[in-house]
Amino acid sequence: MKTDPGRFFEDFRLGETIRHATPRTLTGGDASLYTALYGSRFAVQSADSFASRVGYPRAPLDDLLVFHTVFGKSVPDVSLNAVANLGYAAGHVLKPVFPGDTLTAVSEVIGLKENSNRQTGVVYVRTRGFDQELVPVLDYVRWVMVRKRDEAARPTGEHVPDLPEAADVSELGRGCPPIDLAGWDDTLAGSRHRFGDYAAGERIDHVDGMTVEEAEHQLATRLFQNTAKVHFDQHAAAGTRFGRRLIYGGHVISLARALSFNGLANAFHLAAINGGRHVAPLFAGDTVYAWSEILGTAELPGRRDVGALRIRTIATKNQPCAAFPGRLDRGHDPAVILDFDYWALIVR
Repeated sequence: MKTDPGRFFEDFRLGETIRHATPRTLTGGDASLYTALYGSRFAVQSADSFASRVGYPRAPLDDLLVFHTVFGKSVPDVSLNAVANLGYAAGHVLKPVFPGDTLTAVSEVIGLKENSNRQTGVVYVRTRGFDQELVPVLDYVRWVMVRKRDEAARPTGEHVPDLPEAADVSELGRGCPPIDLAGWDDTLAGSRHRFGDYAAGERIDHVDGMTVEEAEHQLATRLFQNTAKVHFDQHAAAGTRFGRRLIYGGHVISLARALSFNGLANAFHLAAINGGRHVAPLFAGDTVYAWSEILGTAELPGRRDVGALRIRTIATKNQPCAAFPGRLDRGHDPAVILDFDYWALIVR
C-alpha cells in the first residue's frame, strides 16, 4: 500500500519519536499572505525599517505563522484521523524566524488515554520546530482526540502527562533580541501604552470583528500544509455531527491575535503558550470578536527593555465582546470559541 491513511489511536506508542515531512522554506510571500488572511499589524513583524531600528536584523516572521507551519507538519502523522484538537500547553518561542529560513518538525508521544466510549482516545505530543541549522525555534505540547481503527484494540500503555500551569518567566526572553528603546516609535507602533500601563485584572475589548469566508480558511490551512480532513472534505464532513467543514483552530488563534492589536499594539512578541482550548467550532460565515484579560505582569531577569504580560484572550463568534460584562470562568457561553492563555513581551 503506497498511500497513507494516517494513524489511529492504537497506532501510537508512548515515548516514540516521529519525524515529520515536509521541510518548508518560508518567504516574504508567506508573510504577505499571512497578513492578507489575518490583517496583523504589529510593527516589528510588518516593517524591516522598524525592526532594524529596535534590534532585529530585519522583520521577523509572525510568531503564529511559525507556530502554524510547525503544527501543519505534524498533522499527517498525529491528527489526520482526529475528531478534534483539544488543547495546547507548555509552548515556547525560542528563536526569531526570518524569510528564507527552512522549518522542520519532530514530535514525541508523551501521553495516551483511551476514552470510555472505546471509539476514540486522546494522544499527547510534544512537537519541536527547527531551522535549517537544526536550531530549535519553537516547542509546544498539544493533545488531540483521535479515532480508533478497531474498537476492541487496547492502547499499548496509558499515561496523562503533568503539564505546567504557565511558562517559567525566566525563559520568556529567549526568542527576543535586546530591544533598543531609543529606536521604538510609539506612533509607528500604533500605541503609547507600554508595560507599566497594564495591570492584572484589566480587561480589554478589542472592539473589531472579522467575518470568516470559506475561501480564506481553506487557503490558510493549505498555506500551513495542514491536511486534516475535517477542514477540507465536505463529503466526509457531511457524515459528522456538524455536517460541514470545521475551520482550523489555528485560524481562530491568528484572528484573535490580530484583533488584539487594538489595545495591545506594543505587545509585539508572543513568547510562550501557557494553555489553550478550542471551546466550540467555527464555521464559514461566522464573525469573530476578541477580548483579553491581563492575568499578570512580570519583570524579566536581566531585561530592562521589555516586560511580559500574561494574557488570556477569549474569542467569540457572532457576539460582540461587550455582551460579556463579567469574567468568564471555566464555564463558557455558547458563543465562546477560543480560550487562549499566553505570555507576550511588551516594551517598557
